[in-house]
Amino acid sequence: MLSVGVAAVVLLSSLGAMNGPVVLETKAEKDARMGWWRDARFGMFIHWGLYSVPAGEWNGKTGYGEWLMEEAHIPVDTYEKFLPQFNPVKFNADDWARMAKDAGMQYVVITTKHHEGFALYDSKTDPYSVMATPFKRDVMKELSTAVRGQGLEMCWYHSIMDWHSPLYIPARAWNPRAGKEKNLDAFNKYLRSMVTELLTNYGPIGVMWFDGEWESTWSDKYGKPLYELCRQLQPNVIVNNRVSNSRSGSMEDASESEVGDFSTPEQFIPATGISGVDWETCMTMNDHWGYNKHDTHWKSSAQLITNLVDVVSKGGNYLLNIGPRSDGTFPVEAVERLHDIGQWMHVNGDSIHGTTASVFDKLSWGRSTTKRRGDSTSLYLQVLDWPKDGKLVVPGVGSDPIKAQLMTGALVDVVRNGANLIVSVPTEAPDAVCSVVLLELKGAPIIYKAPKISAPSEILVGPMKVAIDAGSSEMEIRYTLDGSDPTTTSIQYMGSLTVDGTTTVRAASFHHGKLVSPVTSMTFTKVTPKPAVDAGSTVTGLSFKQYKGDWDLCPDFETLTPESTATAQDFDYPMLHGAARESVGRLYDVFIDVPADGVYIFGLTSDDGSKLWIDGDVAVDNDGLHGTV
Repeated sequence: MLSVGVAAVVLLSSLGAMNGPVVLETKAEKDARMGWWRDARFGMFIHWGLYSVPAGEWNGKTGYGEWLMEEAHIPVDTYEKFLPQFNPVKFNADDWARMAKDAGMQYVVITTKHHEGFALYDSKTDPYSVMATPFKRDVMKELSTAVRGQGLEMCWYHSIMDWHSPLYIPARAWNPRAGKEKNLDAFNKYLRSMVTELLTNYGPIGVMWFDGEWESTWSDKYGKPLYELCRQLQPNVIVNNRVSNSRSGSMEDASESEVGDFSTPEQFIPATGISGVDWETCMTMNDHWGYNKHDTHWKSSAQLITNLVDVVSKGGNYLLNIGPRSDGTFPVEAVERLHDIGQWMHVNGDSIHGTTASVFDKLSWGRSTTKRRGDSTSLYLQVLDWPKDGKLVVPGVGSDPIKAQLMTGALVDVVRNGANLIVSVPTEAPDAVCSVVLLELKGAPIIYKAPKISAPSEILVGPMKVAIDAGSSEMEIRYTLDGSDPTTTSIQYMGSLTVDGTTTVRAASFHHGKLVSPVTSMTFTKVTPKPAVDAGSTVTGLSFKQYKGDWDLCPDFETLTPESTATAQDFDYPMLHGAARESVGRLYDVFIDVPADGVYIFGLTSDDGSKLWIDGDVAVDNDGLHGTV
């Protein structure tokens, strides 16, 4: 039985398999297309629209932002009254572009149209645009010229979800005008027309940043062709994973089945990055994306610099948001923070731009980024906790050092102490937030770390392959299967290991015949599969019971009386909105056809909670959580 908790809007959306790549290209071709974006590491996000006019306030409440129309249930006819009030006479595209450049940002992403449906450019597809306001100037035309004039990449955000269009589904119950025609195929044509305008009339665009794809009406049926359209119109454009609903719910997980070129964690930094995947954390400076004059909860400049360093050290990009005011100016607090970040980047920008993730798993004093330079490697040591004794310990480095220097250019001494390198630095930190030391190494970095043991599962029913990675081709891995610690005479890992029973694998890294890492251990347990169940006579579809209630966690549905029973074709969810959507749960009762004995992984993607039982045992517990488990 599958118990769906309160408002579990998206169920199992990340489990759908794709049928091959959306656009064929080689790895080298994709690397070339993604090159500038991977080097940039830092960009400006801009959320601007009609919602900047009320500035977060409506009917006495002051907690709104760009979601004002939805959250305050403002009908289209009422919301359109903001049009004659939108007149940003102080808008200066050159000022915006210069501030982005001075802050060390290398690309700008702006909302060409947010969920409210209002376009900030001269659209021939929909007159509901900036040309219908007293301003009557194409913001995108002016900004794209200014951004490129600063040597930055111009990028578009464009919403899939549209509360203004009468074609969009699901229509909002509180909006008497929207949804009268209810034709998502027609809406898709409208959306594609607007995207075509944006990728045809404004020169080369670096990124198409889609959003709002999570509603169950949008699917790969629309998302995959939309990705293809973008690549057809501009073959070099980069498209985020929100173009289709294949993206994983947690935004930390990603797979080759996803449509789009990079993942988009929002308002958080993945603890260890997202291995093997291009990703970008987008984050606000305060608590809102769109301008809210009452929001004074600004992150400090120090926190924003630390976030930038943290993201880039984990191999990601940092997209930092600005919510301009309705007069076309940035809030003073945002300008101050951009200036502070720019001051830091002026000295330390080389530790951000063109770098890759840290070669260290963890550093006690801060973070690090990496840059290969022919026969040498630059490690940028981003020190958040400056050593008071003037001795910066760089742990587990097998490569020989060439030199070390502060980002001001001053050389400092570096010596080896066993497996560690010791950099002599001033006792006073050069920067109050994050001081950076450049450490040059010979060749590729050789870092002593415990090898990583990986396998599809820690349980098995038959032979299973196990992989061991030391993180460097210079390292030699030796392992044991009898519980003892590896030595120089233990079995050498040669790229292949298969276990076929309960086994403990213990592995360690060796360099020049010496043990240089801790021992890593993982136990694999052989299990007996659950016996098959005779399903008897079945019918196609998923039987479910639907319940109403006010829950924060999944209730015991078996003790409740359902309001209805029915059959669904997928783990979908009713098209409800507002309070009604927050008070519905479903209990599914289905059979799963398992083709062969083996280990299978199930996942639940939900907003407010979901659980999966198999034969009465809880297999996945995603109750009360947001994301995928």
